[in-house]
Amino acid sequence: MIEAAAGGTLIGLAAVWLFASLGRIAGISGIVGQVIDRGVSVDWPVLFIVGLGIGGWLGAGLLGGLAVSLPDPTGWVLLVAGGVLVGFGTRLGSGCTSGHGVCGMARFSGRSIVATLTFVAVGMLTATVIH
Repeated sequence: MIEAAAGGTLIGLAAVWLFASLGRIAGISGIVGQVIDRGVSVDWPVLFIVGLGIGGWLGAGLLGGLAVSLPDPTGWVLLVAGGVLVGFGTRLGSGCTSGHGVCGMARFSGRSIVATLTFVAVGMLTATVIH
């Protein structure tokens, strides 16, 4: 429980820092889209994405949860299919949960509130159907 609260706090602080320092919204799909559209150059979007990976790796290592297991071939197919669907959904919804849920909701954006409610409802429905 404390790890989730600490993680959420750090995500919020990172979003505030990015907005205060560069005037940019910390929407991960938009940041990844910038890197894909512009190509890889050492700019803040690349550093932000690398920092996400390093931060997750360090956090898991410090908390003793750094265990990696590779899925079987069926798992890889599901992993890739899920990634494609998430990518499509973020383009369709003009953003992801980090952009809408964290940053948009904090700015009381009506579009982000609707998007976040949709994300949560579809996630609940999917979890119910799968389980």
